[in-house]
Amino acid sequence: MRILAVCEYDGTSYAGWQYQPDQVSVQETIERAISQIRNTPTKIFGSGRTDAGVHALGQTFHFDIEEERDLNKFRHSINCVLPKDIRVKSLKVVPSDFHARLSAKEKTYRFVINLKEQSAFSDKYEQVSDGKLDIKEMKKCAKLFEGKHNFQNFTTKEEDQDNFVRNIYRIIIDEFDYHLHITFTGDGFMRYMVRLIVGTLIQVGKGKLSVKDVDEILYKKERLPVSYKAEAKGLFLVEVKY
Repeated sequence: MRILAVCEYDGTSYAGWQYQPDQVSVQETIERAISQIRNTPTKIFGSGRTDAGVHALGQTFHFDIEEERDLNKFRHSINCVLPKDIRVKSLKVVPSDFHARLSAKEKTYRFVINLKEQSAFSDKYEQVSDGKLDIKEMKKCAKLFEGKHNFQNFTTKEEDQDNFVRNIYRIIIDEFDYHLHITFTGDGFMRYMVRLIVGTLIQVGKGKLSVKDVDEILYKKERLPVSYKAEAKGLFLVEVKY
C-alpha cells in the first residue's frame, strides 16, 4: 500500500529536507519515526528538497507499507513520536505508480519580508528589510520571471547543466501589516531558485538594479548566476499539487 503524506515543519533546527551524513534532516527524522511505529526500516520519498532553515506548510512525501492500518491512528502515532517542530497533517492511500516528486504538477512557495523592524518572529520566520523597498518596481520586475524561461542564472544547480528550463505560472506580491509576501507558483524550482529571484527583486526594490538589468540577466546566454540570495528563514513551501 502506497501512502501520500502531507507534513509541515519549522526548518530552523534542520539541515534541510534531504538526508545528510552527520547532520539532522527532516527526512531522516520522519523516517525514524515511521520506522519506529512500524518496527521496520521505512524509506520515504519527498516532493523535493528544501534548504537548511527553510520551512514547510505543505511538504509531501510517499512511502510503502505491507500491513493494513487505520490512517488516522497511524498519523496520530507518528506525530506522538516526532519532535514538536514537525507534524504530519494527513495520510491517504494513492496508486502504486504514484511518486511524490515525479507526479507533482505544481508547487507554491512563499517568501516573507518584514518591512518595518525586527519582531519576535524575525529571527526564524522572515527577512527584515534594511531600507524602504519600491514595491511597484518589484512587481513590474516579477512579471519578467513568469512563463517558461531558462533560469540558468537564478540557480546554483550544477548537475544536468542543460536542463535549466522551468515554468513559473505566477508571482504574486502582497503587502499588508508591514509585511511583504512574495508567492511563487510553478511546475518546479531548482536549488536556491526562489531565494535568488527574491534576492534580485529586493535589489530592484532598493534601486540597486533596474528592471532592464534583470531582463538582461534573465536572457543572458552566458551562465553567470546572480549573487543576491535571500535568507532561508523567510521561505516556506506552501503546497504541492498533483
